[in-house]
Amino acid sequence: MAHAGGTVRPRPASTQRSLAGASGSSPRRKVLVVAPAWVGDMVMAHSLVPGLVKEGAEVDFLAPAATASLATRMPGVAAVHRIETEHGRLGLAVRRAAAASLKPLGFEQAIVLPSSFKSALTPALAGIPRRSGFLGEWRFGLLNDRRVLDKERLPRMVDRFGALADVAPATPRLRVDVEAQRLLLARHNLATSQPVVALCPGADYGASKRWPVEHFGKLARRCADAGAEVWVFGSVKDAPAAAAIAAASSAIDLAGRTSLLDAVDLLAAASAVVCNDSGLMHVAAALDVPLVALYGSTSPTFTPPLSQRTEIVERQLDCRPCFQRECPLGHLACLRDIPAAPVFDALQRLGAFAAAPGSARTTTPE
Repeated sequence: MAHAGGTVRPRPASTQRSLAGASGSSPRRKVLVVAPAWVGDMVMAHSLVPGLVKEGAEVDFLAPAATASLATRMPGVAAVHRIETEHGRLGLAVRRAAAASLKPLGFEQAIVLPSSFKSALTPALAGIPRRSGFLGEWRFGLLNDRRVLDKERLPRMVDRFGALADVAPATPRLRVDVEAQRLLLARHNLATSQPVVALCPGADYGASKRWPVEHFGKLARRCADAGAEVWVFGSVKDAPAAAAIAAASSAIDLAGRTSLLDAVDLLAAASAVVCNDSGLMHVAAALDVPLVALYGSTSPTFTPPLSQRTEIVERQLDCRPCFQRECPLGHLACLRDIPAAPVFDALQRLGAFAAAPGSARTTTPE
């Protein structure tokens, strides 16, 4: 895909090898999943892959550059096609080029997960015979397997994704690159000889999803006092918050120093992770790392972390969930009034300080 980006074929996983053996010489139905641009939504997109693979489908992903790398770590995904469009832009020429590259690959169905017009455009231009998606944003003519979203019947995002694929949603999972993990630990001089607590203070959606930085700093100090190493993750945009946390404690600041896949491999090496409702929260859940998730303006009803080893910390207020990017009342009480103590207690209940990680996590959780 010279103009649209590129195609990456993930290294074979056990699920892919067993599927090939089960299908014999019969050609498999080829399905293209048009994936989301948000990291958390992208992780949850894996929920439909196991069901499709079980039915004998070969599943490819079409994804924007911001999230395409995650699909290369998803068990069951055969290939990832990256499309280089700017966020929020139509990018018609790029989408035409992507469609031209996809057309000869013989996809029988495209499952369009985002609700935007532009997301449905590429599979339509590629002439994929069956194009499934929920109605919305003037894309009636681009979809021919049109679904009406019943939010009460499908309360969670993974339920909606599964419904589009006509499969029961599975728990999203991500693989760890063992060698990359080893090199990252060495490059950043990170030790796993004692418990490691990873802090993720960012949330791209807005300030109404971010636990105050001063609370993260207090938590970092308490974790260090309990004998844990503290690593702080985030993008370049999160660098000021991460620097403030590191300045208030002995935490190691990794914000802006890791790629998305680097973060996957390093989070897998932690004893526990503390996140806002963010993309890295879903990454940690997909790695099955013990997780404390903080919710402010949003609700775990729609996008919960899909892991059994999770504690959710939230305040029950009449004004939440409001789902606003900024607190409309100006007080952010839903997060500001959560002190460090209950988050630390949740880490203790998850066993974050009971033992050192020992060897870093290297396998995909079952």
